[in-house]
Amino acid sequence: MPKGQPDVVPNDGLTTRQRRNRPIFAVHTGPMKGKSTAAFGMAMRAWNQGWSIGVFQFVKSAKWRVGEESALRALGEVHENTGQGGPVEWHKMGAGWSWSRKKGTEQDHAADAREGWEEIKRRIAAQQHDFYVLDEFSYILHWGWVDLDEVVDVIRNREGRQHVIITGRNAPDKLIDAADLVVEMTKIKHPMDVGQKGQRGIEW
Repeated sequence: MPKGQPDVVPNDGLTTRQRRNRPIFAVHTGPMKGKSTAAFGMAMRAWNQGWSIGVFQFVKSAKWRVGEESALRALGEVHENTGQGGPVEWHKMGAGWSWSRKKGTEQDHAADAREGWEEIKRRIAAQQHDFYVLDEFSYILHWGWVDLDEVVDVIRNREGRQHVIITGRNAPDKLIDAADLVVEMTKIKHPMDVGQKGQRGIEW
């Protein structure tokens, strides 16, 4: 794809503009770091376009605050104060969700994941956001906590111009088949290979 030009132009009856403006469903998977970072980088581009952004972080503890979260929350405040960019919502599963904090155990995680998906499903039906990041959501599907067929159906049949990015290892084949853009992060080298632990500004 030199200079962003497609290798093939399909005979689908759409104009170049119509084809270019179709919503994208992307999956970032693979064993290496960078899946979420790439998705959040795309979210920053979306913010610059003035789009509404909804981030839903599965699996990760509600206590963790990654650098991208701080950056995107700050951009959300910029929008609120100046009108620049777009609005940002960031929700974590952790012990329940940020809209319904509650104590939880390992046995509650599947129920929390389903609650998160139901909220995302409602928002997609309402076309509430322009850009969704479902961070680490592939684990939820891999573990069977949320019905894969339903997720694929909802995303495939979403209305409007809603972009959806799902990150995490072990993305199911059916999810990959449904996606428009799939990236697999593979490791060539990592500092941890020689005993170096993660560090601020690189891993978080």
